[in-house]
Amino acid sequence: MTLLDCLESGVDFIEFLGDRRSTSRSKNELRCIYNSEFKPREGIKDQNFSSVLYALVKFKKVYIRQGYVFINVRPQVRVYCDQWRRPRAPQPPHTSSPDKTATTPAASTNPLNPVLTSKKKLAMEVLNQLKVNRTRLTADKGGIEITSDPVASEGKVRFTVDRLRESFIVRFKILNNGPNYINFTCYTALHKIRCFTLEDERIVSRARPVFLCPGESYEVMVRYTLSHYGYFPATMYFEFCPDPSNVPFCIVREIEAFARNPLAEELGPVAPFKAFQMAVYKPVETVIVEGVPPESSVSQNRRMTVKLGDYNYPNYLKELAKQRMEDTQYLSENAREKLSSVKGLLNSGLKMKTYSSQFHLLLHLEELQSEVDIRMYDLRDQTMARDPSNKHLLILTVPGVAENRPSVLKGDVIMVSNVEDTVQPITKYRGYVHRVELESVKLGFNKKFLQTFDSTMKFNVEFTISRLTLRLQHRAVDLAAKHQLNKVLFPSEAAAANLSLPKLSMCNHLLENNPEQSSAVQHIVAGSSKPAPYLVFGPPGTGKTITLVEAMTQISMAQQSAYILACAPSNSACDLLCERLMAYMDKNQVYRLYAISRDPRTVPKNLLKHCNLDPAQDAFVYPEKSFLMKYKVIVTTMYTAGRLVSEGIHVGYYTHIFLDEAGQAAESECVIAIAGLLSAGEGQLVLAGDPKQLGPIIRSRLALEHGLGLSLLERLMTQNDLYKERKETGHFDSRFVTKLLRNYRSHTAILKIPNEKFYNNELQVCANKSEREAYCNWDGLPKKGFPLIYHGVMGKDQRESNSPSFFNVSEIEVLMEYLKNLMGIPGKKNLPKVSAKDIGIIAPYRKQVEKIRKALNSCSSLGRLGDLTQLKVGCVEEFQGQERKIIIISTVRSSTSYVKMDQDYNIGFLSNDKRLNVALTRAKSLLIVVGNPVIFNKDPTWREFISYCVQEGGYTGFDFNDAEGEDEVVSRIMTLKIHVDHES
Repeated sequence: MTLLDCLESGVDFIEFLGDRRSTSRSKNELRCIYNSEFKPREGIKDQNFSSVLYALVKFKKVYIRQGYVFINVRPQVRVYCDQWRRPRAPQPPHTSSPDKTATTPAASTNPLNPVLTSKKKLAMEVLNQLKVNRTRLTADKGGIEITSDPVASEGKVRFTVDRLRESFIVRFKILNNGPNYINFTCYTALHKIRCFTLEDERIVSRARPVFLCPGESYEVMVRYTLSHYGYFPATMYFEFCPDPSNVPFCIVREIEAFARNPLAEELGPVAPFKAFQMAVYKPVETVIVEGVPPESSVSQNRRMTVKLGDYNYPNYLKELAKQRMEDTQYLSENAREKLSSVKGLLNSGLKMKTYSSQFHLLLHLEELQSEVDIRMYDLRDQTMARDPSNKHLLILTVPGVAENRPSVLKGDVIMVSNVEDTVQPITKYRGYVHRVELESVKLGFNKKFLQTFDSTMKFNVEFTISRLTLRLQHRAVDLAAKHQLNKVLFPSEAAAANLSLPKLSMCNHLLENNPEQSSAVQHIVAGSSKPAPYLVFGPPGTGKTITLVEAMTQISMAQQSAYILACAPSNSACDLLCERLMAYMDKNQVYRLYAISRDPRTVPKNLLKHCNLDPAQDAFVYPEKSFLMKYKVIVTTMYTAGRLVSEGIHVGYYTHIFLDEAGQAAESECVIAIAGLLSAGEGQLVLAGDPKQLGPIIRSRLALEHGLGLSLLERLMTQNDLYKERKETGHFDSRFVTKLLRNYRSHTAILKIPNEKFYNNELQVCANKSEREAYCNWDGLPKKGFPLIYHGVMGKDQRESNSPSFFNVSEIEVLMEYLKNLMGIPGKKNLPKVSAKDIGIIAPYRKQVEKIRKALNSCSSLGRLGDLTQLKVGCVEEFQGQERKIIIISTVRSSTSYVKMDQDYNIGFLSNDKRLNVALTRAKSLLIVVGNPVIFNKDPTWREFISYCVQEGGYTGFDFNDAEGEDEVVSRIMTLKIHVDHES
């Protein structure tokens, strides 16, 4: 058997171990499993254990220390308390028992890499060798020297073409510089694309090698003809053999071909990518000098009837989080003693008995990770300036603050220390944020610090997390246990089995023609689910918010004693809810309660007269309890609802609590608006949302894995029988849940795939015909009448500086061309004129969003679209709950190398159906997707979407059939003679 045969057996053995695969096992134990269980398999002949282990070590699949085999891990430097990084590999235990080792679950398989055949496994190993041993493989050897025109740099030939469909030739000169004769036996590209051809005079092959005498040379040409903008790489393999009795050797060259316009050059990396290295913070003795918080924060926090505890995490939990809940030598005795109980709590199912304890633990883990993440934004050697309008404040420039990178709100704390202060104890000055501007913040510091401040001073800046939202969630889960909300959070039945439904005359007459919306309103008004929550399952564009507004309006008319609290996770969702309520209710009975950190400049003008704005301070203030209790309906975010608890509004005062967009909020966030306010027996809770769309954003990997990313809405719909579809009917029990079915947003073609993949094909297209077909005759469509485009682009994933985020300039080039074409729509020929506010651009990565905005600002010809600030560009999360006539999606990803990263960090579109669902369902009349079809065809949902576009004539751009399929690539690679161990 060859070394690769042994490797194949070794990889199969690692997979065979399954759940028994741990980070480390003794060599003797593995040998026993191999010989007694794995090797005797019927019909399969494997090499002996020692040879297999040697191959695994050689190809860096395992390594051995002190008789222990460590599988797929390497020792790694620990970074603070980052739960996304693996801890340092455990050392062999110091006990006499060699079998007592720490174990971890087997690594999850990549959905894009299904079970591989033996050939595919070997092909992947060969490709891995090309990557791992690139320096040796690209080096000239055996007396052979390969030069090129254009000249290669570090084994890569790079060139750019500005005009499409013109030939460009890369010439390789193969020179025998050695004293011996050499056979040039073959050459090939590992992955062939029809944009290039391979040419040589004698058509070299193993059957017809070229005999190179010392000093003789031979030329090979690669002729490129590019028809599309993009990135077209090729890996060239050249094989040589001194004589038939010797082992062949190879030399590899890489080609990187770009076709791009001047815009791509402008958007390219500003500096080479350098992975971010988090600073190591050594413990130092410090003295903290208190700053000056905003006046409103001081006065408001003094008035709390229901106290808000600190809820600090225990130190042992920080140790356990560092080690990802694994028993390693780095744990203290206290942490090791706690490990078992902590893991037991994490792994136990959620129940009322341990409800608060489980959420306290998850929230502590989230806080620990947030502390790590915020330090990524720390700044060094920064200056500050005095605020010309307020001499008591200093201005600090904070790049990215407008995009919440970092997230900074009024009242938050930023620590600064003088760079020249190096003698311990180091003085740190606590600055409170008084105002957040576009690229800066205004800070309030100690009076003595201001007296000694000079604008030439330089400071180190440390950002801190605001713990208020975490503390509110901690208090809420405690109150949930205190007020025994088990009938609300873990419902088992309705109090009334048969309840007559009221006959209602809808205030919004549109609901009269929608039986699902009407039924939901009737059941909510009747309280058919009480004490259990009522759920409105609202797929995209089905009018769930309108349904809630109608239900609240009907309740306020029918029940004079009713008081309603309406919440949503975001301010924008609350503003929309409030505006729609005011269209049907007395405006003087509806009150919008804002957090005091909210900037008044971001509030819709029509709500300023109906909210807690103090014009004298130009800031929001919390009203007295008696003032708030005058209003029939209070609209606020879930977090700010915690203020109502703090003010002492008693349990049961609000008879009805509505939570819109409930699928976007963590359960503990939802509970803030429930616990301490809702009566478990008498009150009515209504949740509206879509568990098929994006859920809450969670930073901690551990917390995410153990349920913090599951919303209350999704937990009830997936884990509680009351809210599941009835097997016998295929429908939900209307006493507890209504699924809205009529989509009032999108064209049939746009809705088809999401409808089939996520909603059992039940959604009905009910959008206004003239609106949904507005651009069906646009000349830019590959097929008129089908307002859906997939534009194939062979781009390149790129990063710059120390930003971990990705961008793809080739996709931006295509995207900009579509914008220019849309701008040319004249507003005639039955085509409505397009303005900036009609268009939304979605990308999965922050850096791509940033680059698209830069492209928009640099393109003066787009002025005809109007105010480009109204053209929204953002990540998927920023578009949830929104819609545009035209949506353009840039998928960015063009390399399988980063797909695992997307899965781990829950980013990108691949293997994330919720993100894909949200992106595809924002468009009303026209949807354009720009992406790499070769990569995205590997994902089953995307493959279905792309196939649909091809079948219906909506596909354009790079023809993915021009790229070789996987089987052809595997077959070619299997013929190569890559033996790195024998290279000299």
